[in-house]
Amino acid sequence: MDQVGLMSFWKNKNILLTGHNGFKGSWLSFILNKFEANVTGISLENDTSPNLFQTLDLNNNLDSINFNIENYSKFKDAIDEVQPEILIHMAAQPLVGLSYVKPLETFSSNTLGTLNILESTRNNNCVKALLIITSDKCYLNQDSLEGYKEDDMLGGHDPYSASKAAAEIVSQSYIRSFFNEDTNRDIGVATARAGNVIGGGDWSRDRIIPDVIRSFYDKKNLDIRNISGIRPWQHVLDSLFGYLELVEKLYKLSGEYSGPWNFGPDKNSIKPVKYILENFEKINGELNYKINSDNSYKETNLLLLDSSKSLNKLNWKPVWDIDQSLEYTFNWYKSFYEGINMKEYTMHQIDKFLTDKKKKR
Repeated sequence: MDQVGLMSFWKNKNILLTGHNGFKGSWLSFILNKFEANVTGISLENDTSPNLFQTLDLNNNLDSINFNIENYSKFKDAIDEVQPEILIHMAAQPLVGLSYVKPLETFSSNTLGTLNILESTRNNNCVKALLIITSDKCYLNQDSLEGYKEDDMLGGHDPYSASKAAAEIVSQSYIRSFFNEDTNRDIGVATARAGNVIGGGDWSRDRIIPDVIRSFYDKKNLDIRNISGIRPWQHVLDSLFGYLELVEKLYKLSGEYSGPWNFGPDKNSIKPVKYILENFEKINGELNYKINSDNSYKETNLLLLDSSKSLNKLNWKPVWDIDQSLEYTFNWYKSFYEGINMKEYTMHQIDKFLTDKKKKR
């Protein structure tokens, strides 16, 4: 779908977006503003500084409501007030490491929070399409050399992965029980699983790109936990535009597109952590790091996605490969530290992505 088609669909749509001030949520909020959608966001207050939401001045360009999505009554009230046509659920406790420190909070946010979104949607008539963002880590990982497909077994050793698998099970239960042509609430409801998403403006702890950036610009040593870990790296824009295309299908064709969807990178973008470090040094210079083998929690060495369903049924495909994704990511941070106008620079990256996307189609 071209940019004009995307913009015309989203223009003036009432959107409720949870997790709107996080890394992916801020990118999506910025895109939806560009497409002239009416966006209301629900999140906790941002606890990182700097953060992308403030960098892009989004607090002055959309309505924000700050509360915990674990509060069902507040979320239901928000839906009743906003009357969204489209609901995109991104709010979560997103860190594997933190899930070991705060397992109860992780399950409560990622599983109970998702249940609240589903139940609130079931009990109103305004939402016509609901997309729930989970994670590639929702699959029972067996270090398979084949990418996991949407109908593969769910599971998770760590609390984060298990909480996302549980969110998937809850979502599929609601789709089958309440959101189909045999019920009085026939709407499109889907879950989306992306790879290791990278891009400018991520300041989270215990993620390789933000850790590398902080180490380089603060001139501090970097500890690397799992330099041989292989991940499906992809730029944030590749996943987000996959989500947007899926939502449009859900909105127009309801249950035909309901269910789980993978949005992973191509096979050439599946690389070890060491590749990320070497690529950064090619662009920016030497990085001081050491390998810390004292892992305090279990991490998988190999995690791959099979996105053939999205390729075949949505005609979606990744636009930027690993090298392009890393180049645009590292250049975003470089521009940030050089004091460039980041609203204009981020818009430039989105426009470049859409131009490249059109060429690939």
